[in-house]
Amino acid sequence: MFWSKIFLPTLKDNPQDAEVISHQLMLRSGMIRRVTSGIYIWLPLGLRVLRKVENIVREEMNNSGAQEVLMPMVQPKELWDETQRWEKMGPELLRIQDRHDRDFCLGPTHEEVITDLIRNNIKSYKELPLNIYQIQTKFRDEVRPRYGVMRGREFLMKDSYSFNLDEGSLNETYNLMKETYKKILERLGLKFKIVKADSGAIGGDASEEFHVLAENGEDTIAVSDASDFAINTELLLKDGDDLKSLEGKPSPDGEGIIEIKKGIEVGHIFQLGKVYTDAMGADVLDQEGKATNLFMGCYGIGVSRLVAAAIEQNYDEKGIIWPEAMTPYEVNIVAIGFDKDEKIAKAATDLYNKLSSMKYEVMLDDRKDGYGTKMKDAELIGIPINIIIGKQYLQNSEIELKHRDGQSSIGNVEDIITIFEHYKGS
Repeated sequence: MFWSKIFLPTLKDNPQDAEVISHQLMLRSGMIRRVTSGIYIWLPLGLRVLRKVENIVREEMNNSGAQEVLMPMVQPKELWDETQRWEKMGPELLRIQDRHDRDFCLGPTHEEVITDLIRNNIKSYKELPLNIYQIQTKFRDEVRPRYGVMRGREFLMKDSYSFNLDEGSLNETYNLMKETYKKILERLGLKFKIVKADSGAIGGDASEEFHVLAENGEDTIAVSDASDFAINTELLLKDGDDLKSLEGKPSPDGEGIIEIKKGIEVGHIFQLGKVYTDAMGADVLDQEGKATNLFMGCYGIGVSRLVAAAIEQNYDEKGIIWPEAMTPYEVNIVAIGFDKDEKIAKAATDLYNKLSSMKYEVMLDDRKDGYGTKMKDAELIGIPINIIIGKQYLQNSEIELKHRDGQSSIGNVEDIITIFEHYKGS
């Protein structure tokens, strides 16, 4: 993609209403633009990152044996009445009416819809276990939307729902989803903790959260310095206690001592048991021909929130530093004098075509701006490798390879291509 052709409205300064780093950098780098409170447009650069995250989530879910569907965002009141959540969900549930005065809501989650699907289509234990997922827009009418896409009202989410004949089978699926989420976050290159958590409005017997560690995290978690133990401090603190009562105490699992960290919740998995299947009459015939309620699990991961969480964990004073799997483009060719010198324009275009043919995702900065502006923009949006073609090329046929971390080297075009060929080959 030529830089002059992409819709990429970068900003020099932080918008006044952007409180956290991810919100600031997503606006400044031209990834998103606000429509109204808590609702954003994903622009081309941001959408590339969002789709990369979505694809990794989809690949790992498919690898787990889960099957993808797409459920409607608009849901009828009748289903929510069956679980008594029409009233329980409170004002976060955005209620609407159609032209016939029938009540609907914009789905914040899909337990009712999926349970209705299963009760009408699965009749025998032989069809189980079953794990169904979707990647779809959700809407929750947050009382105070903030932090950009981190705590928006509209967001992209992967939610999946498992149906099992017994508790043992549910445990197997739950643990499989736990491992699947670990693989997703590892592939994205993020540091995270799995945290014991409260089931909240979703309900159920047990749940765990997946937190990306970041200084600006909304949640405070207690972790062991010697094991994988982690728990939301809300569950660990007793009445009247504060965080200081935890600063070095022995970990509850008997290994190491407690440290306090900040985290961003990006995923949550639940063992729902029979909360929904009992309320909605979702049962099958078991091995003895008797009707039995299904055991159910629920597994959510915030696709759009993962983008913001990654930025909160990976940035410097210049801008974003993307993990390799999430970078919108792998290489940026910075052509200084593209509009003034045919040799520079040809060398930059030839290199762009060569790297593109090698399946690299490449940008070519063909704008009339100077070196300073071009490099600031490249560092802001987080391109990991920049190839600079300018005066050195005209004088010595040399180009500069500059990494996002500041390391650089100089060589001729063929040497640079050989480096990229070797990297792609490895």
